[in-house]
Amino acid sequence: MTTTEAVKPPIDKKALLAKYIQERDKRLRTDGNEQYLEVKGRLAHYLDDPYTPLVEREPKTDHVTFAFVGGGFAGLVTGARLVEAGVTDVRIIEKGGDFGGTWYWNRYPGAQCDTASMIYMPLLEETGHMPTEKYAHAPEILAQCQRIGTQYGLYDNALFHTEVKDLSWDEANSRWVISTNRGDRFTASFIGLGTGPLHVPKLPGIPGIESFKGHSFHTSRWDYGYTGGDPKGALMEKLADKRVAIIGTGATSVQAVPHLARACKALYVVQRTPSSVDVRANAPIDPDWFAEIATPGWQQRWLENFTANQAGGNAEVDLVQDGWTDLSRRIRAKISQLPREDMTPQKMLAAYEDSDFEKMEEIRARVDAIVENDEAAQKLKAWYRQLCKRPCFHDAYLQAFNTPGAHLVDTDGKGVERITEKGFVVGGVEYEVDCIIYASGFEVGTEYKRRAGFELTGRDGLTLSEAWAEGMRSKHGIHVHGFPNAFFVQPTQGANLISNVPHNLTEAGRTIAVTIKHALDVGARQVEVTPEAQAAWVELLLNAPGRMIGAPDCTPGYYNNEGQDPGPAARLNVGYPAGATAYFKYLDGWRNSGQFEGLAFR
Repeated sequence: MTTTEAVKPPIDKKALLAKYIQERDKRLRTDGNEQYLEVKGRLAHYLDDPYTPLVEREPKTDHVTFAFVGGGFAGLVTGARLVEAGVTDVRIIEKGGDFGGTWYWNRYPGAQCDTASMIYMPLLEETGHMPTEKYAHAPEILAQCQRIGTQYGLYDNALFHTEVKDLSWDEANSRWVISTNRGDRFTASFIGLGTGPLHVPKLPGIPGIESFKGHSFHTSRWDYGYTGGDPKGALMEKLADKRVAIIGTGATSVQAVPHLARACKALYVVQRTPSSVDVRANAPIDPDWFAEIATPGWQQRWLENFTANQAGGNAEVDLVQDGWTDLSRRIRAKISQLPREDMTPQKMLAAYEDSDFEKMEEIRARVDAIVENDEAAQKLKAWYRQLCKRPCFHDAYLQAFNTPGAHLVDTDGKGVERITEKGFVVGGVEYEVDCIIYASGFEVGTEYKRRAGFELTGRDGLTLSEAWAEGMRSKHGIHVHGFPNAFFVQPTQGANLISNVPHNLTEAGRTIAVTIKHALDVGARQVEVTPEAQAAWVELLLNAPGRMIGAPDCTPGYYNNEGQDPGPAARLNVGYPAGATAYFKYLDGWRNSGQFEGLAFR
C-alpha cells in the first residue's frame, strides 16, 4: 500500500448519496421521453441518408424462405447461420443504403466500439478477420458487416433503402406478407425482426429548434461535406473558421468532441449531465499474439469468458480486461471479503455499493488530474452510480477541454433554454454559432411500433402492440405466441446482457437457424411457442432480480426511462434469473437436444 492510499480519507457515504440525489433532482422532468422530438414532418430532413444515393428498382412480388427486418448485426448473424444450415433463400430488408445498422449510420469522427473488438465484432473467426485494435473504429466495424454480407451471399437478395410498412400473417398459406415503402409486396415462410434500440434518431425539444439559420445535423447523419474530414479521422479542415456547438455529452459526444476540438475555431460542448469517463487504454492488436490465440473456437471462448467475468460466472482468468470486467472484479472482491455470516442479500448489496462509490471517486479524481480549468473540471464530474448511465471509456475526451477554443457550456441540468436564428441560449446568454450538431441519441423508451415503423399482425388479426399491451411476453425473447414463424433477435427475456449486446444476437441467430432447419426437415409449415411454454417462461423471468442498470433513483436517462415510472409492463424487461452465463449454457442445451421444448411444429 502506498502512502497516498494509506492516508486516503474514508468516503462519506451519506454526503455522497445526498449529492447524488441533489444532482438527480435538478434533472428530473415531468415530460420524460416527451421532451424529445420525433423526427418527422419539417424535421424529416434530419433523416436523409448522406452516405449512399438511392438506387431505383422494380418492386418485389416474389417469395423467399426467410426475410429479416434490419441489416445490422442481428440480421447478418441470423442470415449467416441460416446459410450455414443450408437455407440460402434469405432476404434482409434495411432502411439504410448498406449493411451495418447502427454502424451504417454512425460515421461521426471518432466513432468506435466501447466493448472490446474481439467480442464485439461478430463472426470474426468465420470471416478470418483480425481486429486492428482493442476497440475498433467505425469504418472497420462497417467493413466487417460488409464482409459478412459478401461471404454469406446476403447481398444477392437484400433490399436497401427500404422500410417495411406492414407485416401480416397469412394463415391459409402459412406465410408472412410483407409490404414496404418501395411498393414491394412479397411473402416469406419465416421472418426475423432485429430493428434494434438505437436506429431512430431523436432531437431535443428545445424551443426554436427550427429557427436556426446556420447549419445543423444529427450525429448519425454526419455532414462531412460541411465539416471536411472523413470517418477515418482526417482533420475536419472546413471547420477551421467555424464556431460549432455540439448539444449532448453522452457516448457519441465523448468520442466526437476530441476531433471537433482540434478542428474548430471555437467549440461549445453543451452539457446537461456529464458522462462518467474512465480509461479506455486502446492499443493496436499484435498479429503475432493474435496468431497464437486464434485457434479453433477462439471467439466463442472469448465471448464466454467475458460474460463469465462480467455477468456472474466463475472464470479463473480475464481474457478481455476492460472497464466492464474491472467493475465486476471489484464487486466480487468486495463481496468475497465479507465474513461468512455476513453473506446476506442486504450486506452483499452494501458491498456492491461500496465498490461503486470507490470506482466513481476514482473517475471523478481522474477529471481533476486531467482538466486544467478547475471550474470546468468540477462541472465534468459525474455524480451518480456508474451504471446509472452508460459508462464511457476514453483517453482524449477530458483532455479536449485543455484545447484552446474548446468551451464547456454547462446548463446545471436544465438543458438549452432555446435555439435562436444565430445560435443557442443557456442561462440567459446567447452563444452565436455557425453550426449546431445534435448528439441527442436515439429513441429508446417509445413504443415498439413507433420505433419499428410498422405493426406486426399475427394470427386472427392479433397485433404485437395488443399482445404486449401489458408487457413483453415471449419464450427466450425469441418466440411469441400468436406469431407463428416469426423470430425476434434482441437481449430482453433472454440473457439480457447489455454490456455486450452482440453476444445475445449471435446466440439468438444460431437458435433461429437450428429451429428453421428442423421445421424444414420435418416438413412443418408452422412453428410457434405454445401458450403454456410462454407463460412458464414469463413466470420464471419474474423471479429475476431486475436490471442492474438505471435504478429509479438514478439521474435521468434512457437507462431509467428518463427518471419516470416506466409502468408495470417494465417488470418484464428482465433476463434469465440465473444470469447471462447460465442462460447461454441453458440455450445451448435446449438447441442441441433436438426436442425444441415449448415449441409446436405443425
